[in-house]
Amino acid sequence: MTRIPYAPALSRRSVLRLGAGASAGFALAPLTGCAGPTGAPGPGAISLGLNRSLVSLDNKLNQFDAAVTVQRAVRQALTRIGKGLRPELVLADRFEMTEPTAWTVRLREGVRYSDGNPVTVKDVSTALKMYAGVNGSFIVGLFPEMPTVEPVDERTFRLHTKRPVPILDQLMANILISPAAGNRPEELSGGPGSGPYVVTSANSGTGEYTLAVNPRYWGRRPTVDRVRVRFVPEESSRVVAVRSGELDVIDTITPDSAEQLKGLPGVRLDRTSGTRVNQLFFNFRKPRGHPLADARVREALSYAIDGEALVRDVLTDSAQQAEGVVPLALKGAVRTGAYVHDPGEARKRLAALGASDLKVKIIWESGEFPADTSVMEAVLEMLRGVGVRASLQQFEPGGDIQQWRQGRRGDWDVLGNGFSVPTGHASTSLQGMYGGTPEKERTRDTYQGYVFPRIATRLAEASAETDEKTRNERLAAVQKQIWDTRPCLWAFVPDVVLARRTRVRDVGLLQLNSYDLAAVRLEG
Repeated sequence: MTRIPYAPALSRRSVLRLGAGASAGFALAPLTGCAGPTGAPGPGAISLGLNRSLVSLDNKLNQFDAAVTVQRAVRQALTRIGKGLRPELVLADRFEMTEPTAWTVRLREGVRYSDGNPVTVKDVSTALKMYAGVNGSFIVGLFPEMPTVEPVDERTFRLHTKRPVPILDQLMANILISPAAGNRPEELSGGPGSGPYVVTSANSGTGEYTLAVNPRYWGRRPTVDRVRVRFVPEESSRVVAVRSGELDVIDTITPDSAEQLKGLPGVRLDRTSGTRVNQLFFNFRKPRGHPLADARVREALSYAIDGEALVRDVLTDSAQQAEGVVPLALKGAVRTGAYVHDPGEARKRLAALGASDLKVKIIWESGEFPADTSVMEAVLEMLRGVGVRASLQQFEPGGDIQQWRQGRRGDWDVLGNGFSVPTGHASTSLQGMYGGTPEKERTRDTYQGYVFPRIATRLAEASAETDEKTRNERLAAVQKQIWDTRPCLWAFVPDVVLARRTRVRDVGLLQLNSYDLAAVRLEG
């Protein structure tokens, strides 16, 4: 981990000057094994530069946006979320609610793993059990409850739940299926998958992988023969590499980098609205009597944050301040309030609550969202401007921040965190962040200790409603109740921006900030 002393954030103009200078005198170390004579990817190959380390091609604990693109190229689920945030069939050719608490699912004929063995009903049943057995799993937190499997025949089975789960077909898009014999309640480091690619080399420590076409793939053969994946934490390095052609695709870039790349020969930007909310989320594990255990103190602190300035000057209008507890692009999301900037009101309220000399420690992991450091440094000064003794602590990717998030290691007050919504429905996000219970907290399976039993109960009731209109009405009511607990110091919803070389076509960037790697093709 790295502790960051405050330094004034670079202005947008300064960053652009720095980027231009870097491109003239800096070169990224060549990508071993995939570079041509000039350092560019060889024929039939593309190179992806990720902003966060991909520690596994399994997703039981590790599923950030760009990881989905690579993980789904090797392992697949019964369904996936496609255009318009609609579920699409993958390993299944039927997925139908046949009773309020039962879905009938049929595996697609001929689906098999890279070792030639078929995908079976037992594999699905085992996968659900293995995901449920992982403590602190992001995926499990999305489910109101984990379904059980009742085999019907060789390819058909029923998924049962105790209460209705009307979006189970969307939730199951996050359960990657692996052979039952080799599956474990942990992130798998190897083994066959059913996807269009197989792993030919892997280094989870450095986040580097090489993929080749799966010769036994049951679907249409990809047109790209080889895929190289590299973790490149410094955004300036990724920008330089895509400009030079050493990398073909870079994801989750900052507005300043997008401006550098806009209009350059050989480079294109893909942009769409996002479903990820980036938050400065409060630590809800504070003991009773601590100032931050009081929603009035949390609200008072939020008045210190000039969100409009952050969006305009740091994020350069490539994001929107959150107006609800989940992104409004999600089905079932509603506006619940707005973040108001009023430093005088912040000081007044903090004084009235006896919290004028409050200490606040903000932690986050590098690359959690674009321009993260600049955002944090600006927030630091805003808090100091109302008398708060604020400090920052930044964690390097692959460090132990997960232990801090779960309250198993050092203390903190605010977490810079992004929450992706891999189903496109508000109920999933609400369940994952705000459905915490005392039972879940005992295993640290809550979202930063957020436990309000009444809210969790109402969320469960709303999410189980099979009538869509009634469900959305109930979800709207509980979202307003969540807002009143003041879970965030500030939050925003960024656009999804990806940069690629023009030889890379048919990327099909989704609102979930991922794309189908098998559909990508190369020109030239």
